[in-house]
Amino acid sequence: MVNGISWRYALLLAVFSGGMLAAFVADPIAQDLAYHLFADQRSMFGIPNFLDVISNLPFAIVGAAGLYFMSRDAGIPSNRLAWHIFFVGVFLTAFGSGYYHLAPDNDTLVWDRLPMTIAFMGFVSIVIGEYLSEPLAKRLLLPLLVAGAASVFYWAHTEALGRGDLRAYALVQFLPMLLIPLVVLLYRDRSNLGPYVGLMIVFYIAAKLLEFFDGAVFAAGGIVSGHSLKHVFAAMAPASLLYGLRERRYHAPRPLML
Repeated sequence: MVNGISWRYALLLAVFSGGMLAAFVADPIAQDLAYHLFADQRSMFGIPNFLDVISNLPFAIVGAAGLYFMSRDAGIPSNRLAWHIFFVGVFLTAFGSGYYHLAPDNDTLVWDRLPMTIAFMGFVSIVIGEYLSEPLAKRLLLPLLVAGAASVFYWAHTEALGRGDLRAYALVQFLPMLLIPLVVLLYRDRSNLGPYVGLMIVFYIAAKLLEFFDGAVFAAGGIVSGHSLKHVFAAMAPASLLYGLRERRYHAPRPLML
């Protein structure tokens, strides 16, 4: 109640609860097999779906750059494990997504989504540590990672049973995109990462739009598809956060103050 603390807590709790409720009152969502039919299926140098595969390279570059920067140990927050896991997830996304695009189907899609959830959950822990509490972020890191991985394996298991259910994975991917901007706005005085988190979200939204308009983008130019460009824009999201890490102000661990 003091200084508006209680209403901020209530707002975050309401959004979180609303997202959970919306996900689990909805009907199960099976993976649309048409998702695997990407616009650009050209092979080059003996590699099927060449541009969709090779366009994942920026993830490896950004992930490796982030891990290299972390190794320099200059002004790194005490929640460094979450940062390491985030960049490891970004790095592994290059290989998981590349593997998937060699032969797109539900089985290979598991290895595309799994490293992305590692990066997502690392990112959530980073935001908690920056804006709410580093001790809380550290305590939640392992449960977040388990929840992210479980959402992928649960989807794969339900698909194998013939009743695919993407709701948990959708929750892991999209609920943070609602909560994180709120946290950054409500507690913006606690870190200067806000603009970089905002830029990250902008790139993420642009990537999703390019994914949706995959065929239209390819038809417009015939050179590169929306999905290939999606990979490049999606890699710019963690690149934005890496730049923000270079520019950040160091914060000592704080108690939870909602």
